[in-house]
Parts: sequence; C-alpha cells; structure tokens
Amino acid sequence: MLRHEFHPGKLVLGLFLLIAAIAYAGDAGGIWDTPWFVAFPLLLAGLLLAGAAAAVSYGIRGRPTARAKGRTDSTEA
Repeated sequence: MLRHEFHPGKLVLGLFLLIAAIAYAGDAGGIWDTPWFVAFPLLLAGLLLAGAAAAVSYGIRGRPTARAKGRTDSTEA
C-alpha cells in the first residue's frame, strides 16, 4: 500500500527545477556557459506543465476528501 498519493504536478515541476539546477551547476563547473536568463523559461514551462498535470490528475481522480468519505476503516469490527 502506498504511504501517500502520487502527485504528478510536483514530479513535473521537480524535474524542471532539476534541469535548471544542472544547467547552472554545469556553468559553475566550467563545463558550458549558461546565460543568466535561462532559468525563467525553464521555470515558466515547468510551472505550466505542472499545472496541466495537476489539473488532469484532479480531473481523473476527483477530490481526495470525497474518496476518503466513502472508504470504510478495515480495523473496525
């Protein structure tokens, strides 16, 4: 059983933040040259795609409280 629900919006945003961090880490290490304005389009695209993923997930799953109300506790006898 999962300990928590999967949130695809957070995953998408985390991947875009990781890409931005790798781009600037490569610049700091001298591997390549990353302009200062690269982070803005990356973060904007990440936020837009994360919002879309969250909206699709919400549309498929519905509200978490509505599902929790219909669930019965298996420990009660």
